[in-house]
Amino acid sequence: MINTDAKKHTVLIIDDELQIRRLLRVYLERNGYEVIEAPTGIDGIGEVARCHPDAVLLDLGLPDMDGLAVLKRLREWSQVPVLVVSVRGQDDDKIVALDNGADDYLTKPFSTGELLARLRVAHRHAQPSSPPAVFRARNLEVDLATRTVKVNGQKVKLTATEYSLLNMFVRHAGKVLTHGQVLREIWGPADADKTGYLRVYMAYLREKIELNPAEPELLITEPGVGYRLALQE
Repeated sequence: MINTDAKKHTVLIIDDELQIRRLLRVYLERNGYEVIEAPTGIDGIGEVARCHPDAVLLDLGLPDMDGLAVLKRLREWSQVPVLVVSVRGQDDDKIVALDNGADDYLTKPFSTGELLARLRVAHRHAQPSSPPAVFRARNLEVDLATRTVKVNGQKVKLTATEYSLLNMFVRHAGKVLTHGQVLREIWGPADADKTGYLRVYMAYLREKIELNPAEPELLITEPGVGYRLALQE
């Protein structure tokens, strides 16, 4: 069934096997799709940020990083439909991929007809376009695809926890996040009442991204409730 939409859908293939990419490209283009290729996980993440494809075909066995790691990175900032295509056919592999944000899972080898059907389903269920991969507010710039943080154009080094915290605020920019919401996502349910952790790390983060940490303009305290990342006014 040929894709006859006025706007062609774009599919990104993230797979290190050139022969597989060529085969998929031929079949997808024959059925009306535009195709982008990426041989590594890092290349794939970059292509999603640059080209905003309508769907991603993701192999799990990549040379630079596991496909699940690519999936987790993408889900930090993008809701693009991701169909895992892998030789790993055990139920546990499928469950882990789906739990980490995959929209579907096909085990190699698969029929091209099945692939097209799964892509059509993914397009029907696709969410609205993801926000840009680069967030900017005042003096702050956060590139969610590369995990790069800049203040006044200069790179700022954050710890893993500090970055996870900032990433959460960027994904919910302008919204108030309660202490419990942040603690559960960053530290886990067992630490949901340990607001001292959060106060300490908010202080660390403000020291690194605010022009005047004593009078923050980005990470705003909502007394008795939580915090909010202010949008550019």
